[in-house]
Parts: sequence; C-alpha cells; structure tokens
Amino acid sequence: MRAIGGLRRWRHNPLCRRTDLAEAWLALAALLLVLVAAPLTGLLVGRAADGALQRSVRAQHQARHPVPATVVRRLAPSPLETDPETASGLEARHRVQARWTAPDGTERTGPAPTRLTDPRPGDRFRLWTDRQGRLVARPLDAATATTHAVLAGVGAALVTAGLVECGRRLIVWRMVLRRYARWDQAWGRAGPDWGRTGTGS
Repeated sequence: MRAIGGLRRWRHNPLCRRTDLAEAWLALAALLLVLVAAPLTGLLVGRAADGALQRSVRAQHQARHPVPATVVRRLAPSPLETDPETASGLEARHRVQARWTAPDGTERTGPAPTRLTDPRPGDRFRLWTDRQGRLVARPLDAATATTHAVLAGVGAALVTAGLVECGRRLIVWRMVLRRYARWDQAWGRAGPDWGRTGTGS
C-alpha cells in the first residue's frame, strides 16, 4: 500500500524526478508480484511435492509389509536407532533379538527395534519388512506426506517473495548509483565556477 501512496504523492509533485516515479512503480510491481507470484509458486510446488510424496507413500505401502514378530531376548539399548520417516521418530525404543516369518515364508531372526515398554521373551509385536523379509523403516503415512508438501509450498512461496524483494532492492541500488553518478557529473561541470562573480551562481 505504501507503493500506491508513493505513486499518488509523487505524480503531482513538481519536485518529482523520473527516478522517484520509477522507484514507486517498481515498488508497486514488486508488491503485485509478491501477492500473485509467491502464492502461485507455493501452490504449484506444494501440489507437485504432494503428488510425488503420495506416490512414494503408495509405493512404500506396496513394498513394505507389517509382520508379527516374537521377542527372543532383550538387547542393549541403542539411542541412535530412530525412525526418521515418521513424526514420532524420537520416541524411546528398545532393541530386542526377534524372530519373524518373512512374506515369502522364510523364518528370520535378528535384532529389531520395538516400542514395547518392557519387552520380555515371548512378547509379540509388529515390525516392517520388505518382500524378502529384511527389516525396513515404517512406510511414510499420507498425513505426514501432506505436511511435508505444505511445508515445501510455504517455503517456495517465501523464497519467491524473498527473490522478488532482493531483485527490487538490487534495481533500486543500481538506480541510486546512477543518480549519484549524474550528480557527480553535474557537480563537476558547476564546481570550477562555484562562487565566482559573473558566472550566475
């Protein structure tokens, strides 16, 4: 709104220079770009990200299978094992030696994370495996994918607005440099005669 007010103020001002009017028009154009291009870019990026992430969610749910497992024994805790693909990746986990049957029917045994509060031999829990029975991370859920897509869209909109503002500031900076250069030239022409009698100054 300041840009529109600036245009109205400068348009009928006898002291208005062309560069002042150009700066006001530039500010208005930048404002319109921020109001139109930034949300549009955010919407397009968010939709594209959501489409890609939802395809990934479907692919992961097809390739990863929940299977029941049985605790053989409890293992020493490992604080580094978290699930990075879920929002609850920082939840406390226990490591156990577990036994499970892979989707292809083979019996598997190995260390596995569990969210059981007090795992004991014989306790049952669910874990995720691929088709060969290898342990994999829990598949991404649709809600988390949508959240990531929204964040990507908001980030793209903010980056677009920042780029527009940086472009506006760069153009104004160049305009100010040219204005100073013209002032230096005018001063260079008038400077030698400054204060002399009969020069009209």
